[in-house]
Amino acid sequence: MIDLYYIEDDPDIANAVKDYLEQKAFGVTVCATLAQARQVLETRVPALVLLDWNMPDGRGDSLCRWIRGNWKELPVIFLTVRGDSGDIVSGFRNGADDYVVKPFDLEVLYSRIQALLRRSGNVAKQYLSCDKITVDVNRRAVFCDWEEEIPCGKKKEIILSASEYQLLLYLMENKGKTVTREKILEQVWDMNGNYVNDNTLTVTMKRLRDKLGQPACLKTVRSVGYRMEDTI
Repeated sequence: MIDLYYIEDDPDIANAVKDYLEQKAFGVTVCATLAQARQVLETRVPALVLLDWNMPDGRGDSLCRWIRGNWKELPVIFLTVRGDSGDIVSGFRNGADDYVVKPFDLEVLYSRIQALLRRSGNVAKQYLSCDKITVDVNRRAVFCDWEEEIPCGKKKEIILSASEYQLLLYLMENKGKTVTREKILEQVWDMNGNYVNDNTLTVTMKRLRDKLGQPACLKTVRSVGYRMEDTI
């Protein structure tokens, strides 16, 4: 199933689109405000975003700029009312990949989504997120939002050592699961032929937590191992 986020405040339109796309094997999450959309995006990145231009708490282009600052390759389709050519121009200036004019035919919307996904691939696999932490797998980069004043809402990049990155990546790939210390040592170190003792994991985990600002989502399961899970 392909995950898709639809940011739309009209429940009738949102439900009609959701029902149709779910019949086409999409998993659709509807957000009624831009604030709600930001919250779900920080938890999990979808394959594509459908974004209405006029929302109760602002314009869609502000969310699009924020998306581009954090997930450059995430496909975005704007939904605009007929005749708003200025909206369309602004939307593309702020990073939208395509647009569909309201009222629209559901089959037309579906074909636009399919075409964009063919061009972009499944971007959701590139980004792993937990709370305010994001791993860009393709770039091997880690970002974290500590509520600091960062231009355009971009998250701060955290510089990790190779072992710290591999540890975080393994935990992210198993988000929601408790992984044992033995399994971590096997997957992060032994798989690369680096045989280390148990204390190496303890020290690396401490450094990782310090660099990430002691995140609540990185939990210790006493006498067993560790688990990443969303707390917000």
